[in-house]
Amino acid sequence: MMTTDPGGRSASERPTTYIRFDGWLGHVENAFNLFAAFSILALMLLAVAQVLGRFFFNTPIPGFIDITEQAMAIFAFAGIAYCQRVGGHIRMEIVLGKLTGRSLYICEMIGVIIIAFTVALLVWGSWYHFDRSWSMGDSTIDIRLPTWPSKLIIPVALSLLLLRLLMQVYGYARLVADPSRRPVAVPVIEDVEEHAKHEIEEAFGEETVEGDAK
Repeated sequence: MMTTDPGGRSASERPTTYIRFDGWLGHVENAFNLFAAFSILALMLLAVAQVLGRFFFNTPIPGFIDITEQAMAIFAFAGIAYCQRVGGHIRMEIVLGKLTGRSLYICEMIGVIIIAFTVALLVWGSWYHFDRSWSMGDSTIDIRLPTWPSKLIIPVALSLLLLRLLMQVYGYARLVADPSRRPVAVPVIEDVEEHAKHEIEEAFGEETVEGDAK
């Protein structure tokens, strides 16, 4: 599954404001996803330094476990909205794959609404834990690393996911109103060839795919 090209049947039918906000939100999601990727790379390099330091110099990095625990929140949550945008989350399509038109979009919209409601509750709960950590000055046991930064990334990343879900609710709602419209910025069920094509577009841009087709 991937998101479709953000266009409509004609210039007059394109939801311009929606597309612009989708583009702005996409840039933020890309930045968060890149941040998650760099956190994984940094943690891998830290692990290498930990092994080499322990093996050659018998001096492990102080607080390695504390740092790893705090970094997990970054790469676990920072890219979650990006994954939702590109339709990368695992989901069951046994029933949805047999639906078409308005019935498919209604089911998709209901599913996204349920997910958005759940994420909203998670935002509230994770913000509460961050606020408690900030107020109490909570820290790790080993090197006294403050825990509030890692707890802050969770409600922020989930809030970004909530925005993406609300956009997709609107995207499906316009398809429910008129199933003949072209899907804009919502995940759609694709075959293998379309999925591969959109993965290339996501990685290298549409111009590369068009150039290869020519």
